Amino acid sequence: MNAQLRDRAVYLPGDDVLVVADVHVGRDATSAVELPLGERADLTDRLAALLSEFSPRELVVAGDVLHAFDRVPEGTEATVSALAEAGADAGAELVVVRGNHDSMLDSVLDAAGVDAADEHRFGDTVVHHGDAHPEATADRYVVGHDHPTIEIEGVRRPCLLYGPRTYRGADVLMLPAFNRIAPGTVVNGMGTRDFQSPLVTDADALQPVVRDEDAGETLEFPPLGEFRRLL
Repeated sequence: MNAQLRDRAVYLPGDDVLVVADVHVGRDATSAVELPLGERADLTDRLAALLSEFSPRELVVAGDVLHAFDRVPEGTEATVSALAEAGADAGAELVVVRGNHDSMLDSVLDAAGVDAADEHRFGDTVVHHGDAHPEATADRYVVGHDHPTIEIEGVRRPCLLYGPRTYRGADVLMLPAFNRIAPGTVVNGMGTRDFQSPLVTDADALQPVVRDEDAGETLEFPPLGEFRRLL
């Protein structure tokens, strides 16, 4: 896979790029659930820790920066600016890819001095939100959108899904939501048609990867088609 999973993010060492997806800034303002330290502190502190660990040349957000369709929740612009500052302080170039929740993104990014694109290429990899088919061809696609979560012994954990050569002959890496209060989608029993992303063409071939932060271990499970038979 040649990727390192940490705290709902993935670092691609061959390209020196850190990718997060589904940040959903403003989710706490529209949810009955609140993060103990507040959304801004949680997002920026965790991102700063990832940037400190990997010191990437690029930080890419793979869509759904915002949790907004018809209005921008109060404090959203300040949170996005704080995330951009965290990247700048670490010397990482920030690249933002639009997602399906980002219809009002440009006005928020203007305040932070950041542009957005529909997809982003580096090397043989394309980052796309995953809500539609990418235009560019690549050897690897990194996406979000479905918020994958796996349930093991009654406990739900955010997971990365790795599909080798499952989309146009290319690998797919689907990231969990970076925002910890964004609801996860339990993938244990999901078939191909249950996923919202068209990049999922064979759900049985997707391999769940879970990061145990407490143990400092990354756990790789069998592909979903085999994993379901083991439960």
